[in-house]
Amino acid sequence: MTEVPISESAPTESPAYSFWSEFADKFPIEYCRRHHILGVLAIGGEPRVLVTSDTREYIVDIVGRAMGSPMSRILIEEPELSRLTNRLYEQAVAAKRSSQEAPSLEEFLGERLPGEQTDDLLETDSQGATVKLVNELLLEAIQVGASDVHLQPFEDHVIVRMRMDGVLEDIRKLPRSIQDEVISRLKVAGKMNIAERRLPQDGRATVRVGDRTIDLRLASMPTSYGERIVVRLLDKSARLYRLAELGMDEFSLERFRRLIHVEHGLVLVTGPTGSGKSTTLYAALQELDTRQRNAVTLEDPIEYQLDGISQTQINTKKGMTFASGLRSVLRQDPDIIMVGEIRDQETAVMAVQAALTGHLVFSTLHTNDAASAVTRMLDLGIEPYLVASSVLGVLAQRLLRRTCPECRGAAAKDKPCNHCRNTGYRGREGIYELLLVTDAIRQQIQSHAHAAEIRDLGVKHGMRLLRDSGQLKVDSGLTTLEEVERVTMRSEL
Repeated sequence: MTEVPISESAPTESPAYSFWSEFADKFPIEYCRRHHILGVLAIGGEPRVLVTSDTREYIVDIVGRAMGSPMSRILIEEPELSRLTNRLYEQAVAAKRSSQEAPSLEEFLGERLPGEQTDDLLETDSQGATVKLVNELLLEAIQVGASDVHLQPFEDHVIVRMRMDGVLEDIRKLPRSIQDEVISRLKVAGKMNIAERRLPQDGRATVRVGDRTIDLRLASMPTSYGERIVVRLLDKSARLYRLAELGMDEFSLERFRRLIHVEHGLVLVTGPTGSGKSTTLYAALQELDTRQRNAVTLEDPIEYQLDGISQTQINTKKGMTFASGLRSVLRQDPDIIMVGEIRDQETAVMAVQAALTGHLVFSTLHTNDAASAVTRMLDLGIEPYLVASSVLGVLAQRLLRRTCPECRGAAAKDKPCNHCRNTGYRGREGIYELLLVTDAIRQQIQSHAHAAEIRDLGVKHGMRLLRDSGQLKVDSGLTTLEEVERVTMRSEL
């Protein structure tokens, strides 16, 4: 076959094309990718086909006959065509989903066996019914920015819930009759044992949505009404944030920047799961000069790829724990070490020893506030003098929901807003509490002071508490007092 002889020159920048639904009804996304062609509506609603130098002439003819008239062609580069194909079909899927209050379940009830894993959630035409349903749920979660998807079984139905901006919302109700097929499909994707339904299992999978790669972490758990499963979504293509973009106030930001540029010591970031600790650590690592300093990380999982930094995935099933990994990392001549989490005494001891022997160590803990991180290290069996000598500072943080800029919270007062799903909130903002370990605080640590005493001394030396940081966000109109109370209540108890 000969290639398409196109005389038109490729534009330097593509105009604003919109999705052509009639074209998509006849040609699925996999066809467009395979044959390097895309039907779009140009400015003014005129139909066009985008092609590349690899597009065959007979394909253009097929498209023209299918659409009822010869098509005007525009030559563009392959990367741009791929980007537009992914973006426009993703928009179409989202629009189609939003126009339906509930899925059409009849087609899913017809097929009972889990299908094969798909490479791309936008490719749907050749998939089985159960695969389509599962992919639709995952695609919806990705497009609305959900961090987790829960499938929770009850006596006569299954509730699909998604965690968006840190809050769970009920999304769909599925009939109990398809529960096993849906759960099995997810377990197959995560390489889990579908025959084992009495024990918890963990699994992993990777899916694509156009040019985005999404890692899935799956966890199943038996319940009285069958297995429930939770899927955590990690967008590998999501952009990394800089420290200045995290929402830290200028005073705390300047102090934290000074802290992470110290040559050696232990810097801890604390907060509950999903409070943005990893994002803060990644932002801190990007601030450091990794061209002249050797930076190594131990993570579970690796959420983002960092340039110039060696990243290692923890695998406890094969004996690669944080403690054993840290022992190996210390033989790699590191200057900077990031340990994903201090979970046990062995990891705590190794992190402290590394900090005391000339390394800058970053890690996380699960505590309610900054001062409690110090007492948590003591609870793990670290001697007070070692904690006082190694810990440079502790940053406690939370993520609270931002007021929707479109409705300014009006949706929460029964005024509908499609931008925030009628919640009154869209997006999240960080609040922070930074405790610097001064000489006075070191003396308190060595005298086994309580967390409340350390916190009071930190406030005396300029530490801003989480609730105070939240109040600044309220005063600036970024959030509400109710939201601040929701995320800081536990730290105040």
